[in-house]
Amino acid sequence: MEGSSTEPSPGSSRTATTEGSVNANDSVKDASASPHNLIVKWSGKEIEIEDINGLKTVRDLKQLLQSKTGVQVDRQKLLNLTYKGKLAQDDCILANMGLKVGQKLMMMGSLEKDIESVDIPPEERPDVNNDLDIPDDDEEPLDNREVYLNKIARRVKEYRIHVINPPRPDKKLLVLDIDYTLFDHRTTAETPVELMRPFLHEFLTAAYEEYDIAIWSATSMKWIEEKMRLLGVSSNSAYKIAFHLDYLAMISVHTPKYGVVEVKPLGVIWGQFEQYSAKNTIMIDDLRRNFLMNPQSGLRIRPFRSAHLNRQSDCELLRLGGYLRKIAKLDDFSNLNHRKWESYGGKSHSSKHRRSQNSSGTDSNNSKH
Repeated sequence: MEGSSTEPSPGSSRTATTEGSVNANDSVKDASASPHNLIVKWSGKEIEIEDINGLKTVRDLKQLLQSKTGVQVDRQKLLNLTYKGKLAQDDCILANMGLKVGQKLMMMGSLEKDIESVDIPPEERPDVNNDLDIPDDDEEPLDNREVYLNKIARRVKEYRIHVINPPRPDKKLLVLDIDYTLFDHRTTAETPVELMRPFLHEFLTAAYEEYDIAIWSATSMKWIEEKMRLLGVSSNSAYKIAFHLDYLAMISVHTPKYGVVEVKPLGVIWGQFEQYSAKNTIMIDDLRRNFLMNPQSGLRIRPFRSAHLNRQSDCELLRLGGYLRKIAKLDDFSNLNHRKWESYGGKSHSSKHRRSQNSSGTDSNNSKH
């Protein structure tokens, strides 16, 4: 580390010193220092480090995280903990890094008992339904649909969609999930780019020509924003994200076979933006249950897991981009069969599906909710 002047940590009354004046016997925390907390997200959990003033190096922080998570120090990667533009090394001094009080960090790392299963190639691994997902061939009915429509009406009235860029006239709507759809959030890696689904930025750039793009994730808004920043989505000049929705916009529904599940009802969006409806909206998610309220508008993407094994071969977004370009020419999406997106050829495909639906009397939508 160079002997440049250091800044006092936020919330600390410590006088700025040169790094050379800090030695192993110095106390990093003064008696007068205010608590300096951090929040670390790992494996879907938020871990609060109540005070880092007593910690000297990044390794000290990792040792504390090991005691809280069980993930060994050498397996931990703190993705957005950087020093001079690079991933912070274990011997970096925390006081020199300008960490803010309450700053959010993302940790990647596996428990020892999970390492063996992580290294099994995908073709040898059993097919596991993430979060008890509903198989594509299972037409699961919903109980008490009117109750759920009332829940959606309350969300429309009470939930505030986080608008980043105003919707554009005459654009269709693409609603995207994050985890396992755009980002493998559990595999160990040194940088977010290693966990990003291949062709993400190319996919979003192409889609932006015809679609407003929304992000809807079953997590909190702060983590949506953080993941978008880490992936370079929020700062990309080739496209713009229209708005974000978090877990608070979701509702619980009951299915006879699978019990209570959380879903993402598109009616929450349609009720707040009149220009969007079942005719011009498509939702892409790795969990089919998320669009149980609007099955006709949902497309289940293959989950992107084990990024270190699959990022060289995964072309899902590249192929999906082609499908989105083709259907963008249509005036009405409500008769498309998105389960057959890979074999979509144009008008004949949707017309055939429309005739099939009309003959079976299937209700393709639940109004604008």
